Amino acid sequence: MNNKLYELTEQYVYMMDLLEQLCLQQMGIVDEDADTVDEKLVKDTLEAIDGEIEDKADGIAKILRNNETMADALKAEEKRLNTRRKALENANNFLKKYLQENLEFIGKTKFKTALFDYSIAKNGGLQPLTITDNLDEIPGKYLIPQPPVPNNDAIRKLLSEKEVDWAKLEPRGKHLTIR
Repeated sequence: MNNKLYELTEQYVYMMDLLEQLCLQQMGIVDEDADTVDEKLVKDTLEAIDGEIEDKADGIAKILRNNETMADALKAEEKRLNTRRKALENANNFLKKYLQENLEFIGKTKFKTALFDYSIAKNGGLQPLTITDNLDEIPGKYLIPQPPVPNNDAIRKLLSEKEVDWAKLEPRGKHLTIR
């Protein structure tokens, strides 16, 4: 256990890279330049890291916290980028609508410039449809019947009172808490 700090850091960074590669592979995202990683390799790498179980637990907890922080940061960035994307899409929709309205107003529905071709045409596909919110007004043959769906909350309440043949409560799982 005379490992230098940089050696332990290298071991954990390598392990984090392996774990990330494994998770990407499990999600179907394959890096053609990277080697295939399996769970056994990740576990073997964890076991090969020097140190007592307490030291390993602390190292793994640090990785967990780092991953949580990175996931939160990515989530925030996704939200920011999604908001920015929607703003750009809305701006484009506004500009297209503005241009279309003005071209239709002057009766210019098809023309070319040095950069672009413009034309205004009717939309294809199915004609838009508006349906009342009051489903009672719609004859039954125009409605799609839905299969029944179990009410899990009601079933849990029933099972707390008595046993039934058609449902059972499963044992609660366990989880690790790191504070």
